[in-house]
Amino acid sequence: MIAALTGMGLSAAAGLNAYVPFLVMALLARFTDVVALPAGWEWMQSWWAIGIGAVLLLTEMTLDKIPAVDSLNDAVQTAIRPGMGGLMGAAAASAQDLDGSAFLQENPWVGVVLGIVVAAVVHGTKAAARPVVNAGTAGLGAPVVSTAEDGAAITVSLLAVFAPVLVVVVLVVLAVMVWWVARAWLRLRRRRAGRRVAV
Repeated sequence: MIAALTGMGLSAAAGLNAYVPFLVMALLARFTDVVALPAGWEWMQSWWAIGIGAVLLLTEMTLDKIPAVDSLNDAVQTAIRPGMGGLMGAAAASAQDLDGSAFLQENPWVGVVLGIVVAAVVHGTKAAARPVVNAGTAGLGAPVVSTAEDGAAITVSLLAVFAPVLVVVVLVVLAVMVWWVARAWLRLRRRRAGRRVAV
């Protein structure tokens, strides 16, 4: 159960920013005893993996704060974020010391599928919300929302590692946000359709 919550929390963070949970896990594994990566996953804490992750994170954080470019970046990240969610779910499921349940260890595909689904839902919500924010704020909201998303990705990643039970609260909040964004997106589409008919 704890492994599943940790995996889902890291996957949710990956849906916001693919590289934040990766670097949180990699840095904690490299410099502390808090995270012990399971066998086969030690490459995550190597200097080359951390370096590549850091460069990709800085690139993502920069592009995501520029209106219009942020939507293009979201389109590119459509494969990357769910993929990273699957990676995070698999890494958490493989960790034997997270809980006593052998189910996830014997069925590693469950962690991968959960990770992909959670990250894809969060990414889809983020990608759908950004045009609504940009349209409603003439692009001025992009850097503010992007910074908030980066902060949320860091917070959720840390919660997934240090307090995985609280991931349940995060998932409930995310479900409410998905509902809200879906309604706002539909309203925006109706408004645009109404303008076209009026013209």
